[in-house]
Amino acid sequence: MGEVFLDLCMLNTKKPYWTAQVVGWSVFFAFQYFLLSYQGSIRYPQERELVIIQALMATLTGFVVSSFLRWAALQWNVLEKKLSQQVIWFLGFIITASFLSSIIEFSLLKMLSAELPKDQLPLEKGQYAKVVLSNGFIWCLYFFIWSILYLMYHYIVISKQQEIDTLKLKSLVKELELKTIKAHINPHFIFNALNGIRALVEEDPQRARTAITGLSNILRSGINIDRSETIPLNDELDIIRDYLALEQMRFEDRLNIEYDIDEKIIHQQVPPMMWQMLVENAIKHGISHEMNGGIVKLGARQEDNYLELTVENTGTLKRSDNRGGFGIRSIEERLRLMYGDNAAFEIKQVASGRVAALLRLPVTF
Repeated sequence: MGEVFLDLCMLNTKKPYWTAQVVGWSVFFAFQYFLLSYQGSIRYPQERELVIIQALMATLTGFVVSSFLRWAALQWNVLEKKLSQQVIWFLGFIITASFLSSIIEFSLLKMLSAELPKDQLPLEKGQYAKVVLSNGFIWCLYFFIWSILYLMYHYIVISKQQEIDTLKLKSLVKELELKTIKAHINPHFIFNALNGIRALVEEDPQRARTAITGLSNILRSGINIDRSETIPLNDELDIIRDYLALEQMRFEDRLNIEYDIDEKIIHQQVPPMMWQMLVENAIKHGISHEMNGGIVKLGARQEDNYLELTVENTGTLKRSDNRGGFGIRSIEERLRLMYGDNAAFEIKQVASGRVAALLRLPVTF
């Protein structure tokens, strides 16, 4: 009979459906017991055993038949059909199950009658056909209610499962997008660093060799970065310092570095290589275009429940610098994927000859 029959035999109440079945038919048993007691449907109402037996027979009949009703619906893939076809199938199931339940109940009742004294018979001879027919209509009402509740349960479960699948899919898409961006970040960084080293090869081969050693150190420290979405702020700062050491070999006195870091927040988690890309952007679009070079100032502080990471540099903001490069686009995309609307990023001209980039990230506790 498949998984449904196996669950029925084992009465697997760990599953929500079977829990609902047990609870629902227990309520039905209580309803039948009080209904039969109130109606006085047997000759001797004081004999509670008869009332309990009748209510128990009806309950067991309903439980078993409704379980096989569900098995039939799953066996013939009724729940995967169109809604109009589902209605037709369930009406057929209800009618069949109702009169089947009535016949089963009648048979059990007849067996009970055979074991009782004649003065305690729950039914008189000649009433059986009438009882089967009338009970069949009553069972129709019960199974109609059961079908509505089961379909509601089914669509709620399907809706929740679809919601879970959608969230999993969105999470997978975000993960793949982040991996794609990360896959481009390292080549982008290496390309910029190698361009800087290339400028040193003819001017000062010894310093070029030192720069290559520094680049290898940066790449070594970045091996573990790709394995996580965030790293401690202090680790990101170490990468930036190594990168700036390479750039100072190229720019010499034209590049001055200043730090304004709150030491209390250096263990906060930040996306790897994001702050560093702002530093790259500041040097590439700012310092490198200034005849006399300039200053790159890094700031990090906590404001309420947000980390504010800044990079200020000497230079003038151009329209193309604000939106066009890969670094800026990747930062915006990573922030959207990781934090949604809870993070912010902007680049602006804060004063004449001074540009500032700001990252605002939620604090992780």
